[in-house]
Amino acid sequence: MNWKPDRTLSISLANQIVHWITEQILNGHWPNGTKLPSQRQLALSLGVNRSTLQEAIDELKADGILCSKIGSSTFVSNDSWNILVKQKQPNWQKYIETSIHKANYQTIQLINEFEQDESIIRLSTGELSPSLLPTEKIQHSLQHLKLDGKAIGYSSPQGSLALRQALVHYLKKRNIETTVGNICIVSGGLQALQLIAVGLLEPGSTVLQEEYSYLNSVHPFQSYGMNLHSISSSTEQMVIQKKLRGQNIYYAIPTLHNPTGAIWSQQRKEQFYEQCLAANLPIIEDDVYFELAFEKLSPPLKAIDSAGQVVYLGSVSKTLSPGLRIGWVVAPTPVIKRIADIKMQMDYGSSAFSQEIVTHWLTNGLYEEHIITLKSELQKRALYMEKLLIQHFSDIASWEKSKGGFYIWLKFHHPIVTSELFYKLLKQKILINPGYIYEPKDAFHIRLSYAYASEEELRVGLICLQKTVSEKTKP
Repeated sequence: MNWKPDRTLSISLANQIVHWITEQILNGHWPNGTKLPSQRQLALSLGVNRSTLQEAIDELKADGILCSKIGSSTFVSNDSWNILVKQKQPNWQKYIETSIHKANYQTIQLINEFEQDESIIRLSTGELSPSLLPTEKIQHSLQHLKLDGKAIGYSSPQGSLALRQALVHYLKKRNIETTVGNICIVSGGLQALQLIAVGLLEPGSTVLQEEYSYLNSVHPFQSYGMNLHSISSSTEQMVIQKKLRGQNIYYAIPTLHNPTGAIWSQQRKEQFYEQCLAANLPIIEDDVYFELAFEKLSPPLKAIDSAGQVVYLGSVSKTLSPGLRIGWVVAPTPVIKRIADIKMQMDYGSSAFSQEIVTHWLTNGLYEEHIITLKSELQKRALYMEKLLIQHFSDIASWEKSKGGFYIWLKFHHPIVTSELFYKLLKQKILINPGYIYEPKDAFHIRLSYAYASEEELRVGLICLQKTVSEKTKP
């Protein structure tokens, strides 16, 4: 035994002995059950007093690494290696539980996991079927992109100038007058919400939202110490007028709301805007579905925004490709500068290649041609789903005819949409988005999507849903 504690170190002799013994065990030199030399022999070999050695041994016994058997012998405990491995590893669970970002609901974690299983019928997915994505046309358009070193490097803080110029012209069709200086390119609408949370709001702020809300299924605000407050349309005016502490904001989806699919009238938009203006309450207008409306729309809130009250969000994730990860924020200059600064700190800008593709599609008419085809296909799918609902759900649920987008908000006559129903369907390879992920107390709704599953999958999935619900409601 050549090792001896170093008396010149600031670490005590006893602690050095503890470290040395644990190394012998971890390195396999002293396996479980190994009998240690007598304390007199070990102290002599280490060149320390027995009292110093005893202090080290007592500490290792307290940790369960050493143990004593009949008589005075000391042994390496049978579970010592596992104990030491756990001690050497960080307590990651504690790190996780005390971190800033909140874990998602278990139901949503399962949805995210099982959406990757191709054998699952996805009745509620918020994305387009691969068959609806213009894959071949995107591949073909790559041949026409003129790239240089600058174009595929890091973009400017606000994103590609060419893309922002294209968006200035495109947004005019939504009656939105803006400039390249008032647009920031982001990696999808969710990142826009995260940037707003960390860049514009303080902990303790309140984010107002409608009764059922997409925000409840993600945590861009809650994880940074903000509070969500859901309000019904009947109490909206009273709540907006109420004095709220902090730098509060209203999150709204006036066009093809997620999850309900509702569309606000022009009168509702104007009244809402005036109420927020009077209360000095900023608005986030999430408008990622507007291009998929089946009928002509009234202008967005941003089009009537004369006071810089509205932060407007758009994206190609619901129309062209979610994998491109390209969205945009339209807002007053100070907001854009702030968001751009934080984005550069986070990821140095959205994908340069993706920005080039979206620019090409917007400036060459490809995007609008695709939207026409896509809307036609979605409308066919919506009609097919409504036909199935009439056949199988008329006596147990209600719904409104789809006005566009992806969703039909199915409401059962009885509160049967529980986690139990979710798990029963999952065992049958049917995946749903239950209403309680959009409003925790809801037990009546399911968000159905006709945008992803094939007609045959929709038929099989809805029949299975109907049978499972009927069994659950039998007397």
